[in-house]
Amino acid sequence: MTEKYAVVVVGGGTAGLSAALVLGRARHRTLVVDAGEPRNAPAAHMQGYLTRDGMPPAEFLAKGREEITRYGVELVRDRVVEVRKGDGDFTAVLAGGRSVRARRLVVATGLRDELPAVAGVAERFGRDVLHCPFCHGWEVRDRPFGVLATGPASAHQALMVSQWSKDVRFFLHTVAEEELSDEDLRRLAAAGVEVVPGEVAGLVVEDDRLTGVRLADGTTHARSVLFLAPRAVPQTGLLESLGAELHETPFGAYPVVDPTGLTTVPGVWAAGNAIGFAEQVVHAASGGYRAASAIVGDLLMTDLDATARV
Repeated sequence: MTEKYAVVVVGGGTAGLSAALVLGRARHRTLVVDAGEPRNAPAAHMQGYLTRDGMPPAEFLAKGREEITRYGVELVRDRVVEVRKGDGDFTAVLAGGRSVRARRLVVATGLRDELPAVAGVAERFGRDVLHCPFCHGWEVRDRPFGVLATGPASAHQALMVSQWSKDVRFFLHTVAEEELSDEDLRRLAAAGVEVVPGEVAGLVVEDDRLTGVRLADGTTHARSVLFLAPRAVPQTGLLESLGAELHETPFGAYPVVDPTGLTTVPGVWAAGNAIGFAEQVVHAASGGYRAASAIVGDLLMTDLDATARV
C-alpha cells in the first residue's frame, strides 16, 4: 500500500530541511527524501549566515536533520526518480522501490556545478579554487588571486574579487580579449586587474597548497587562490516531467515561481538552488520557510472549502 503524506520534500539540503521544519511544526505529516548530494559539500565552512558563520556545512545539515525529527518529520536517504500527478495529489517513486503519495510537493533538488576541464581544478575546488567571493573572500583576503575566464561574463567576477585583494590576474584562458567589452576593459584597468591572455594548462600545487597557474606556453604565474565560475546544471528533471514552465537565464533554465516558490504546476513548490544559481544558504533557508508557510495556508483553505461544500 502506498503511504500517504501531506507533503513530500524532495531534497534534504538547507531549503528542504527548512521547509520540513515549518511543516512539521504545523503538524503536517511530512517526508524528506534526501539523496545526500549537497552543492556546498566541497566547502569546509559556510559564511555569511548570521549566528552560523564559519560552521561546516555537514554539521549544519546534521543539526537541521536533528531538529526536524523533533516534530515527527520523516527523513529517508533515497532519490525520487519519478513523480506522477494524480487527482489532487502526487505519487513519488523512489529509487529504492518505495512509492509515496503526497498532497503537495516541495522540490529542493538544487543544482550541480560543472567545472572547467583544467588539470587540478576539480581536486582543489572548495579549498583554494573557489567560485564565490561572498562565501570565501574574507578567508583568502589580500592573497594573490587568479580568475579563470569561463566566458566573457567572467570579467564581472574578476572585478568583484578585487574587493578582497588588490593583486588580481584575470586569465583569459579560451576567451579572446576581443570578446570583452570596452567597458569591462576600462573597469579592469581601473581596478588594477591584470589581464593575462593564453590558455591555462593546469595548476601548480606544492605541499597541498595552490602556488601557481601554469599556461600552455609553459609560463607560470604565482597565485595562491583561483576563482572561477562553474557551469550551473539545474536539477529540474522532476519539475519538467510535471510540466513546470522554465525560464532561461545566463546560468541555466529554472522554474517560473511566485514569491512563495509556487511553480506553474498547482501543488508544487520549489526552493533553494532549484530556483536560481545565486541562492546562498541563508536564501535557501528563507525560501524553504516561505514555501512551507504557503503550503500550510493552501492545505488549510482547501480543506475548509471542501468542508463548506459538504
